[in-house]
Amino acid sequence: MKQKNSLSTKRRLAQILAILRKHHLAKGIDPVKFRMILEDLGPTFVKIGQIMASRQDMFSQRYCRELVKLRDNVASMSIETVKSVIKNEYHQKLSDVFLEFDEIPLGSASIAQVHKATLKDGRHIVVKVQRPDIYEMMERDISLIRKAVKILKLNDVLGSVVDLNIVLDEFWHTAKEEMDFLNEAHYARKFAYLHQDIQYIEAPLIIDEYSTSKVLVMEYIDGFEIDDRIHLMEAGYDLREIAAKLAENYIKQIVDDGFFHADPHPGNLRVRDGKIVWIDFGMMGILNRADKDLMKDAVLAIGQNDTQKLVDVILTLGEHDNRIDYALFYDNIETFMKHYVTVDLTDINLGDVVQEIFVIAHKHRISMPKGVSMLARGLVTIESTVMLIDPHISIIEIAANHVANHLSCHLDYQKELTNAIKNLYSASQNMLHIPAQLSDVMRMIMKGRLKVNLDMMESSVPMNAINHMVNKLVVGIVSAGLLMASSLLCTTQMTPKVFGIPALGFIGYMTAVGLGIWLLLTVLKERKQKK
Repeated sequence: MKQKNSLSTKRRLAQILAILRKHHLAKGIDPVKFRMILEDLGPTFVKIGQIMASRQDMFSQRYCRELVKLRDNVASMSIETVKSVIKNEYHQKLSDVFLEFDEIPLGSASIAQVHKATLKDGRHIVVKVQRPDIYEMMERDISLIRKAVKILKLNDVLGSVVDLNIVLDEFWHTAKEEMDFLNEAHYARKFAYLHQDIQYIEAPLIIDEYSTSKVLVMEYIDGFEIDDRIHLMEAGYDLREIAAKLAENYIKQIVDDGFFHADPHPGNLRVRDGKIVWIDFGMMGILNRADKDLMKDAVLAIGQNDTQKLVDVILTLGEHDNRIDYALFYDNIETFMKHYVTVDLTDINLGDVVQEIFVIAHKHRISMPKGVSMLARGLVTIESTVMLIDPHISIIEIAANHVANHLSCHLDYQKELTNAIKNLYSASQNMLHIPAQLSDVMRMIMKGRLKVNLDMMESSVPMNAINHMVNKLVVGIVSAGLLMASSLLCTTQMTPKVFGIPALGFIGYMTAVGLGIWLLLTVLKERKQKK
């Protein structure tokens, strides 16, 4: 068995090398060629590319935009393969479990494919069937990539831009979660529980007794695709209402629940019986309480044009090993904020805002944690989905209103407030934030992420002048030390002697005098040059 796996690995390595030669990798690479290589390399590499596309804080914007085009266009499994997987999981033949089973899949992706079916009791369902040996195949590919990174020393080349091991670790963690369908079942139930009080949001019911780690069975959702504008309007739906409710719900998932759908494209959304139904919970983003609060602060910072608040949020959230040029980073964020200060919230494209923030973070080598990078991708995707339904809806305006209403039930943020009340509120908010800020500082210290940045670029004293001053100070201290030491030596009867003085003390005296004269001449020379 071990030999078989070894041969399989060798064949896969040969296949990878052949694909790289086909694309003439030695002649250089560009975003389009890179995407095509990943598509040819197969499911593992497509998944890695999709993760890279969401990491604008790690990769250049050109590559991220191109990698967004990656899709899981994978050839479907044969019905014999599907029957084999179901038999292995249920220990029964497919016909013994289902009354009807549509052999043509509804969709086929790199990890699984979905079929419509009917249970023996007449319930209409969908069956998500995992590809056999997909775990072993992806594990083998990851192992090969890690070896290539080590042999080619790619991290030495790309270390200042990205740590490839971080990308591979994130991919493998996400892939393993996605390949255990019991995780998806748990996420679907949790999502339904968090939205049980919202009348216009639904999730498909999971059929637990038929669900395993490799086969997931859930309620079949009919209705309309959420971007099917024509049929929705014919059925009497208000497109603007659907778009507004979808956007409001997604913001609620982020800032209230900290548990959000990470892939909100139109294919994962339906409209049925006046409700928006979310489906496919394979990829869900999770934010802890501190990160949720920081997301609220980020939305308010953009809405209130508060540069300092946004800088604090990014530095608290971000992970960075190198020293940050705080002044330049602040200037970049301030320039970003000034670009939007005169723009009405309804005219701001959230995707552009997210992209710009991540580009700035990438420039300063600040990488975001997994949950935040998934959030960035989700926000860009949900905005494009909402725009397909109603292009006049502003997600950032909805987000700002949601956060403002959430944070203040009794405070009025309207322009009618007097400047005095605004200032009082601002001061009180700053005081209330002190414990939270101290908590953030302590958390950063515990994680080893706290960095103190001293900016001397605006100082009137150049760094070379400071160095020169320190050198003179050191010479003065050494000269004084030699003088005192020599004086002590002169009180002894140490031999040999020069002019009746111990020789060592005499040498110390002369060295101290020489250093003192040099220091005096240097000071006089500098004073003369200034005049």
